[in-house]
Amino acid sequence: MQTVDRNTTSLPGGFALPRIALWYFAAVIAILITWHISSRSFDIKTRAGNLLGFNDEQQMRLQLRLESDPLQPKCNLSRVCPPNQFAVKITSGAANVVGPKICYEGQNIMSHVRNNVGRGLNIVVVDGETGNLDGYRLLSGNSGAVLAYLSQIDPGMFVFVASYDNVEDKLSKEVREYFVEMGSTMVQSIKYRDSWVFAGRVGTRKKLFETIAVSDEKTNIFEGWPEAVEVGGCYPR
Repeated sequence: MQTVDRNTTSLPGGFALPRIALWYFAAVIAILITWHISSRSFDIKTRAGNLLGFNDEQQMRLQLRLESDPLQPKCNLSRVCPPNQFAVKITSGAANVVGPKICYEGQNIMSHVRNNVGRGLNIVVVDGETGNLDGYRLLSGNSGAVLAYLSQIDPGMFVFVASYDNVEDKLSKEVREYFVEMGSTMVQSIKYRDSWVFAGRVGTRKKLFETIAVSDEKTNIFEGWPEAVEVGGCYPR
């Protein structure tokens, strides 16, 4: 009479395996399937954006809507912003080595890491009514190009600005007046290699926040440049 081992399972061809080995095998298969699904889910937004032809700016707009966590402070602020306010942090460039960074609603819209900043005026524009990202731009040309860009921004838009290296030559009298109309009180005094960050709104003459570090050979912490400056907080829509 043939004896059946209850701890083994017969396979086609007459082979037998211990049941515990089959359990381990099944567990490994389950883990691999879970990992595969997770890895596909992790990359789903980027792949979908590429398939639909979204550019970098459009994908950031999508991320702003999908990756908001109301329980965590955004942009490394000290507190969570109320629902009727948005989080922003603006950091100027440091000397001519480290680029500026503009974070909005938890997303670094412009930064050295994203490779979309440069020497000049780094600007992010946000719709004042919806809070949606309208666009961003590095203005590294002459003051005429800066003026042409600023003149196209609609009233009510929020404008976030971070300087990198020297911006004095881009701030003609007309350009400075545009920033004054957004609420800036310091733009008129900006000189060679000053560090400047600003958050304002077109057509209000009421700044959200602004600060400047004056370039002075006696106080500069970098050779030829002042320290980087930063502003951040929760601002009403």
